[in-house]
Amino acid sequence: MIESADQFDEMRNADGSVRSAYAGYCNWFDEQDEAQLRRKDKEADDSFRRTGITFNVYGEDEAEERLIPFDMVPRIITAAEWRRLSRGIEQRVSALNSFLYDLYHRQEIVRSGRVPERLFRHNDAWLPQMVGFTPPGGIYTHIVGIDLVRTGPNDFFVLEDNARTPSGVSYMLENRETMMAMFPELFSRVSVETVSNYPRRLAKSLAACAPEATGGKPTIAVLTPGIYNSAYFEHAFLADQMGAELVEASDLRVVGGRVQMRTTRGYQPIDVLYRRVDDDFLDPLTFNPDSVLGIPGIMDVYRAGGITIANAPGTGVADDKAVYSFMPEIVEFYTGEKPLLPNVQTWRCSDSDSLAYVLDNLDELVIKEVHGSGGYGMLIGPTATKREIASFRKKLIANPQNYIAQPTLSLSTCPVFTRKGLAPRHVDLRPFVLMSPNGIDITPGGLTRVALKKGSLVVNSSQGGGTKDTWVLKD
Repeated sequence: MIESADQFDEMRNADGSVRSAYAGYCNWFDEQDEAQLRRKDKEADDSFRRTGITFNVYGEDEAEERLIPFDMVPRIITAAEWRRLSRGIEQRVSALNSFLYDLYHRQEIVRSGRVPERLFRHNDAWLPQMVGFTPPGGIYTHIVGIDLVRTGPNDFFVLEDNARTPSGVSYMLENRETMMAMFPELFSRVSVETVSNYPRRLAKSLAACAPEATGGKPTIAVLTPGIYNSAYFEHAFLADQMGAELVEASDLRVVGGRVQMRTTRGYQPIDVLYRRVDDDFLDPLTFNPDSVLGIPGIMDVYRAGGITIANAPGTGVADDKAVYSFMPEIVEFYTGEKPLLPNVQTWRCSDSDSLAYVLDNLDELVIKEVHGSGGYGMLIGPTATKREIASFRKKLIANPQNYIAQPTLSLSTCPVFTRKGLAPRHVDLRPFVLMSPNGIDITPGGLTRVALKKGSLVVNSSQGGGTKDTWVLKD
């Protein structure tokens, strides 16, 4: 993930000419007044601030609320590119769901020798309480985010899987709404697939996963930890857009074998709970007894078939970066096909030979914690200081099974709008995938995250990154 002269520019060819995907946009952009574009850029920031599109950064003395940086130059993907990506994403998500079912049942993939048992036996995300239980419809991964990076015209790689509680879809929707409000004439010139129907598709997909105990139209609720959670804006936004209830633990209780929510007409049953609370806090009677964010007894109701929890408890094991390193074997085992979207080459530091290689090449590799997220706890060798490398070396030697390593790919760039005009910055992409017994539904586009600092490789908002609107062109 290192910046280099041969990095793939998604907007321009090597000779400076515009790639076909950006032709319509560039024709429009060249006609615009630069001063007007600067005013629009400020308007976008003001709009995000009014709407409350912020996030909290933790790990310092106290949580700090920040505005999500938004770049108004879209990231554009052709229809043909999207069709190819969609096939690979669908294959991967299907394999992930089958993998989770297998892990909590016969563990055929372990018996076959394809995946070692140690991957989940000592993994806190693997829940023994889910062993032998099949969620309604056999769906574990109701909502999935697959992080993709690009290195060339036809070279896409999966960077990581997000099957626990993937976030960011509200930014995808707000980015599009902001772009359409600022530049309505642009969308009349460039034909782009819609993303605004995602909440309706999400509600439909969740309703299709309702348990047999449901009577009539399923009641869907979004469980949030509360207003101080870093993603509270998204929780409230999605509940509002879906027409679902936004609830906290204090609004819910188990009554008559059902999870019910308090209303002005008394307690009413919930059929599907889209929870944005981690497993450990979901049920104090089953998991963390000190939790005040969950519902006592909800796991008993769940196992009795009285409610659907999305995503299913225990799906977090699929997010593990050590599990990620086995995804080529997992995809082939459950689909009978080679992966259409390859992994980034990965060294498992738990393996002695791999550890030796990684220790010899720390200055060239990216090292990640197996359970890490948000850009924290990682080392980017080419940009690290000697002191940082030495410190990380000690961590690796002390606890090698806690880390994986990957090469420094030359990530693609997209232009961002700066005071000096357009400038290339590194990007990744998180498409959002819905899964139900009716099939897999992939929203055309997703959340493009961009490293706004020149030369930066970390796109996470908590580490100085921003977001872009992602366009998938219509045929």
